[in-house]
Amino acid sequence: MHLLNQQILRTDISGMPLEWIDYRDAVRIYHLGQVAYSCGNTLYKVYGGTNAVTRKRSVIEVNSIIATAGESYSWLRNRDKYLPPLNNKALFARDAFLCMYCGNHFLARDLSRDHIKPISKGGQDHWQNVVTACKRCNNHKAGQTPEQANMELLAVPFIPTHAEYVYLQGKRVLADQMDFLVAHFPRTSPLHQRLASN
Repeated sequence: MHLLNQQILRTDISGMPLEWIDYRDAVRIYHLGQVAYSCGNTLYKVYGGTNAVTRKRSVIEVNSIIATAGESYSWLRNRDKYLPPLNNKALFARDAFLCMYCGNHFLARDLSRDHIKPISKGGQDHWQNVVTACKRCNNHKAGQTPEQANMELLAVPFIPTHAEYVYLQGKRVLADQMDFLVAHFPRTSPLHQRLASN
């Protein structure tokens, strides 16, 4: 039995991943008849009241992936220009919770955001200028570039696509949701290799 905190992946009618929603939002979407189709496994059966005429109890089965119709996301039309908001949760997930200098795996609480070109030297707080670093490596690097600190960067930072960002924002991504999302990653996405090595 799934706990009620399992997220549901919501897509548009074409199957483009949009966001994570909770079971309450999913039930509302089902009830309003906005679900175009669903796929993945059934996560919840939510029971309602009993019909006075038929004596049957209403039930809504909520799947792990639901496609909704009727909403227009103009930014998806311009997805080549899409720039997801930068936050540590998504950054650490992008870098597979590895320090991009020493290569060790850490819990989120032991990681930090490192600016490859330090802000003090004109660097920007941007996806392509930040990597995950353990606190020790970040302190050692301090206000220097990796070259100045004699530290090697283990991977090139990249800007996630919208589908990649939706994955990075997930709390507990189920196998069927993962397969669906990975199918929307670019073939050249570094996440393919990072996910395969986990």
